[in-house]
Amino acid sequence: GALAMNLTNRQRQKLEAIIAGARAILLEAKSSSSVKGAGPKRLRRSGKDLIAFRKMLVSERKKGVPVADLAKKHNVSIAYIYKL
Repeated sequence: GALAMNLTNRQRQKLEAIIAGARAILLEAKSSSSVKGAGPKRLRRSGKDLIAFRKMLVSERKKGVPVADLAKKHNVSIAYIYKL
């Protein structure tokens, strides 16, 4: 708008370079976060939900469900399940 009219050609080029750099950083951050967060978002359980979740995990393990399958299905670490 009005600000762009008062800029020299050189100033406009510098700003466009800054904007292009910022866009590249945002695209890079977006693509790296999508790789990192491939699974569903982590959920923090507390209180009665946590107790019920732990009981369910223990009962599933007693039924013979593999730890890796449980960890993937419920988005928890294998170590968390072994800890129970």
